[in-house]
Amino acid sequence: MTSDPIFARPDSLSSRSKAFPPTDLSPSGWTESPAEAITPLLSVDDVQKYLNRSRASVYRYANTHPDVLNPPYDQGKLNPEVRRDKDGPLEFRPQEVRRFAEEVLGLHPTIQVQTPEETVTQDLMRQMLQELRAIRQLLEDQGLRD
Repeated sequence: MTSDPIFARPDSLSSRSKAFPPTDLSPSGWTESPAEAITPLLSVDDVQKYLNRSRASVYRYANTHPDVLNPPYDQGKLNPEVRRDKDGPLEFRPQEVRRFAEEVLGLHPTIQVQTPEETVTQDLMRQMLQELRAIRQLLEDQGLRD
């Protein structure tokens, strides 16, 4: 999987960032910088690789409840993003995973998210979308003239 984020753990565990969690611990109170707004979310598999823990451990760490879709923020748990459907996948912000790793597990990993490289399929789909937009515009222009 070339599109997976790359996770690296430094040999030296001496540097510890205290940037997490935000001062307002409720997810609705978080403020995002433009860079955080476009940061891709991490799946359970990505978190598993990042924390070097089993998939079952990641689910045990996650702040979930069978009766509550989005339980309140818990500083001792790994808090997923807000979900709209109880069957939807759990996704996590890289910042939250890092906070959990540092503060709860005592790990000091470095996370580096890389955007996936452009594939031939993506390029072809982009070209098809441009053509469809051009066709739509042509049809709308003809519809106005008739």
